[in-house]
Amino acid sequence: ILANKQNINASDQLSNPELLIITNTIDAKEPMRQDSITFNQKLPYFGKRDAARQVALAQEGVLSEDLHGAKVKLVYAIRAQAYKIWKMQRVYQIICDYEDLTRQNIALYESYTMTSDNQHMGIMSAELALSDLRIQKSLLLSQIASAYARLSYLSAQEVSDLQIDLKMDEMPGMSGMQKALENNPDLTLKNVEINREDARVQSLQKEAYPDVSLVAGYSHRENFDDFATFGVGVTLPIYGTEGYRQEEVRRLKLSKEALREDTKSAVSAEFQNAYAQMKSGYETYHIINDQALPQVEHMFELINSSISAGGDLFKYIDILVQKLKLEQKSIEAVAGYNQAKAKIQALSGETR
Repeated sequence: ILANKQNINASDQLSNPELLIITNTIDAKEPMRQDSITFNQKLPYFGKRDAARQVALAQEGVLSEDLHGAKVKLVYAIRAQAYKIWKMQRVYQIICDYEDLTRQNIALYESYTMTSDNQHMGIMSAELALSDLRIQKSLLLSQIASAYARLSYLSAQEVSDLQIDLKMDEMPGMSGMQKALENNPDLTLKNVEINREDARVQSLQKEAYPDVSLVAGYSHRENFDDFATFGVGVTLPIYGTEGYRQEEVRRLKLSKEALREDTKSAVSAEFQNAYAQMKSGYETYHIINDQALPQVEHMFELINSSISAGGDLFKYIDILVQKLKLEQKSIEAVAGYNQAKAKIQALSGETR
């Protein structure tokens, strides 16, 4: 953008003048023997410099929108990475809680029951479940470390701790979110690119008109009088080059217009996909928290009394694993909902 500002400043300047020094080899006694200095300045046709300036200003608009689009993509990337970290940290904390709970119930089971093969198998099953939880924790720690490294890169600073609290909001209506797509940075970029091509067409139309050159010279003759020369010249755009260039830019403009229509379809498809993900996450969250988890809690109430009386530990571990999976899916639903919402905000051009 800063470089293009120099292009704007230079766009309406005159072209450099020509200074010619000419001599010949005729004998000094002859009147045609002379040494000359000639100055030639081309003056562009009226409006050409303004048209060139408009092209440079239109290019600045393209660069500015390109920068805005880059900011939008960066903000979305930071959001997505932050939500990913939140999800993994929440899952890690739940696994730690379940690990502690499983250990407590193993100890409780051992204290209330006599050792037998069947009971011993139940304890071994619980220990295997603990091993699986520890494996999940180890994998999550590695993934969290990698996610923090990525977030640090995106933020251009070291990030080692993230304070964020994601929640499941009320599902917004589609029409309101869809209206904000008018500010989509990709569509805006296509519009300013079309404006730039329009400015180029206008500039090239001016090129079809001839420029004027003012010529002034002074000639020195050793044995005769010196004299000055004045003249006017014009360019002759007679070969059709300007017409070909105009047609080139017009076709490029048509290409940009076609790409704009394609971008509209792509943005609409991305919005529909993101909104469907939001809706899926919203419904999944409420199915788990409003229906499935209350049923699991009731099952725990029934089996807890059985465990304290030496009942089957297999059933308890199975229900515990089911609850863990449900809570993990609930966390994934919240993260997926917010990430899809962030995607729609990016499609709407938000940079916060």
